[in-house]
Amino acid sequence: MRWRSGRRSDNIEDRRGRRAVGGFKMSGWMIVAVLVFSVLTGKNPLALLQQLGGSGALTGGGNTAPVAQRSAAEQEMAEFVAYILGSTEDVWAQEFAKRGARYHKPTLVLFDNMVQSRCGVNSAATGPFYCPGDQKVYLSLGFFNQLKQLGAPGDFARAYVIGHEIGHHVQNLTGAERKMRQMQANARSRAEVNKYSVMLELQADCLAGVWAHHSNQKYHWMEPGDVEEGLQAAASIGDDRLQRRAGRRVNEEAFTHGTSQQRAYWLKRGMQSGRMEDCDTFSRGV
Repeated sequence: MRWRSGRRSDNIEDRRGRRAVGGFKMSGWMIVAVLVFSVLTGKNPLALLQQLGGSGALTGGGNTAPVAQRSAAEQEMAEFVAYILGSTEDVWAQEFAKRGARYHKPTLVLFDNMVQSRCGVNSAATGPFYCPGDQKVYLSLGFFNQLKQLGAPGDFARAYVIGHEIGHHVQNLTGAERKMRQMQANARSRAEVNKYSVMLELQADCLAGVWAHHSNQKYHWMEPGDVEEGLQAAASIGDDRLQRRAGRRVNEEAFTHGTSQQRAYWLKRGMQSGRMEDCDTFSRGV
């Protein structure tokens, strides 16, 4: 993937290595100690961390410099993220303009370990996520190593992950995310709630494909094997495959993101057509 063509986005908030609020810095060993203490006492670890570091102890706020020198490989990966984010901004600004609307760019937050957003506190182990409350995408670069372990290496596999989370931002702007929440509120069972979540996630996969379609037309960065990398990445994080990897029985009612086949299908559909209208998983079903 020839990803250095195009421009880098400056809508990135780098919180890597930052755990300081109000002049108090929490080191990694202190966080571990608090977590161990919480297990022994049954106390809420997040509450304990906030008591030690203030209400924003995990936000990475302030102007504290990163605690460690970043490797060249990690800095290159951060640069990669900036290029891909810039590409999503260009594509979605154009697509929204075609429809007489304005695209409001999200901020992408890079973090280590734990991060706080308006959607709550999350650890890097939960993977990348989008928070509609603050319109930010949260990403730990370590997830790309996890993706490789799942059998999805390569630049385009990583680009797909970013494109998927930006797809959630597009859904927030178009009202699809709100529509899904309303459907979930009227659901009669947990299985039905999960079904609507699957629809939203598969639509985000399709929107990632729409971005890739138009971005490649503009920058010509696709190389042989890139499409296969993206489809493999989508399939690698299907609910059925993840359940099997965890040694669990495949339970369709517990799916929240879709099967490997569904995820690869909708990503490919978006890449082939380049049309947002072809990503209506809610009307077409999944």
